[in-house]
Amino acid sequence: MVKAKIIVRYKPGILDPEGKTINNALKSLGFEGIEEVHTGKYFELSFGSGIDVNKAKEVTKNACDRLLANPVIQSYEFEVVEEGK
Repeated sequence: MVKAKIIVRYKPGILDPEGKTINNALKSLGFEGIEEVHTGKYFELSFGSGIDVNKAKEVTKNACDRLLANPVIQSYEFEVVEEGK
C-alpha cells in the first residue's frame, strides 16, 4: 500500500494564534526554555492498489495545492512511502 504523509505549517512571519496560546499555556504550567510553538496539520493519504509511488506523489501534490494547504499563508511537505513490501 502506498501512503502519503503530509505536514502543513504556517509560513514564517504568519501569525499562529494557536501556537502562541499553547506557548503561553506551557509557560503558565512551568515549562521553561520554550521560545516559540508552531502548529500545523498532519494528513495521511492511503492509496489503492492501482496507484504507484510516482502517481501518488503527483496526486498528493495536487491535493496539497488545491485543498490541504492555503498557499498564501501555509507551506507543506510530504513523503510518499510504499508500505508492506
